[in-house]
Amino acid sequence: MPAKENLQSDPFQAVFHARWAGLRDPHVRALAWLLDAPDLLDPAATQWDGKIASLTPASDLAVWLTVLDGAPENLHAFLMLRPYERLGRYAEKLLAFYFLRQGMLVAHGVQVHSGKNQTIGEFDYLLQNAGQFQHWEFATKLYLLEGSADGDYFVGPNLADTLGTKMRKILERQLALGQHPDAQMHLPAPIERACALIKGWLFYHGNDQASQALGVRSDHCRGFWCAQADAGRLDAECYVLLPRLSWLAPLQIESDQTVGKAAMTAALQTHFAQTSMPVLVSLLRFVDGIAQETRRGFVVPDDWRERAGQRAQRAFIASHSRP
Repeated sequence: MPAKENLQSDPFQAVFHARWAGLRDPHVRALAWLLDAPDLLDPAATQWDGKIASLTPASDLAVWLTVLDGAPENLHAFLMLRPYERLGRYAEKLLAFYFLRQGMLVAHGVQVHSGKNQTIGEFDYLLQNAGQFQHWEFATKLYLLEGSADGDYFVGPNLADTLGTKMRKILERQLALGQHPDAQMHLPAPIERACALIKGWLFYHGNDQASQALGVRSDHCRGFWCAQADAGRLDAECYVLLPRLSWLAPLQIESDQTVGKAAMTAALQTHFAQTSMPVLVSLLRFVDGIAQETRRGFVVPDDWRERAGQRAQRAFIASHSRP
């Protein structure tokens, strides 16, 4: 359970603020996180069979993002955000904006249909990269570890999926889309490489840690999770309950937009009286009049752990009972 040590910066948050504190537009900061944060998975891990992609950011990335931060209107127009934008679609648009700037993007979000009514799948990105025509799938995911350090025990906050089920879907189904006969009409050339770029955060309870055997990068972005009953023990100078589109980059915000502990716990109580969806809380400190995130963690309803364990066990049994 996190306690007073939450005032200490997580290594990634400290590095991110050192590099990108000058960026103020939240969408530019989210883009900076996508391009500069460690990948969630290790491309060299044997279980990924060479199918994990990794970005090599442009050499002028810092200059470009700084200029974009000063005039972000083109980015905002490209995003065309809707009131209930999904986090995954938001991240896809941000990355498409970068690929377009780099001259890599051939197509984005290309749906493949069979006949009039059946959707076979969707190409996240078709790219010209490293002299090859490539198909990239992209996922930005946040998972909480509950139980064994198996991929199926990293559970999504809404219990909809696990890290294990997500990766099986990507590797076994989504990356094979280019081989489907109905996909051929969408391809200007044969696909020379199909791979997946995975970004995200993993959240741990107490002293739990991911096993390196899972193929997770040792320097991945990480946080904590705790039950609502323990939220009052979280210790920071100030707090923000993060809306979904603010889940990517470490938060930097005006100090008057933060709340104290009493207001944070009251907001959590109101939230959980209406819904069982976990809440991502940013713990911050004041730096030169600005509040910067030092740690982040999901606060879950008090019965979430039991339900998450059941979800993980179902996924684990299903994966190990396949032929």
